Amino acid sequence: MSDATQSVLQRVIAEHRRAVFALVAGVIINVLVFAFVVYPLQSDVANVEQRTRESEAALAAAQAEFGNANGTLTGKDRALKELDTFYRSVLAQDLTGARRLTFARLAELASQANLDFERRRYEPVIERGSNLTRLKVSMDVEGSYGDIRDFIYEIESSPEFVVIDDVTLADNADEALRLTLQLSTYFRTTGP
Repeated sequence: MSDATQSVLQRVIAEHRRAVFALVAGVIINVLVFAFVVYPLQSDVANVEQRTRESEAALAAAQAEFGNANGTLTGKDRALKELDTFYRSVLAQDLTGARRLTFARLAELASQANLDFERRRYEPVIERGSNLTRLKVSMDVEGSYGDIRDFIYEIESSPEFVVIDDVTLADNADEALRLTLQLSTYFRTTGP
């Protein structure tokens, strides 16, 4: 700096000493306020923003988990309703109903298929740990292969709940085939 510039600067400082000290004091105060107040608050704001993002992520995860749990509960309710409908509408209500369902219907289907009845047996089996009783049906019929095939198809496609457990086919001496069927149907167990 030249002497002229320096003397002008000294003259301005000397004439406006109060204003210069106020400006210098203002700058020092601003630096101190920034260092001790604004900067720590800025760090706190950054931490709050990060905690907010973490909280939003945790909220989204909790909402997704709630949605899954709610869906599971809704699915379970629907399954229970469908199971109740199955018990009331599809299964026989008792042993008499199960016998009526199989005895009359199987005889009718065999007659329609031109098969000769030989014998049938019924045996209720209480399934341990279940609220259902299984009615095992064993029946023997005779007829041609085509008639037997039609009979089995009718059993499988009928609306009654009858399950074919086993099929045994044997030749007879008079060219008729002998079919032994093991069938099952179920009904609700009443009592303890």
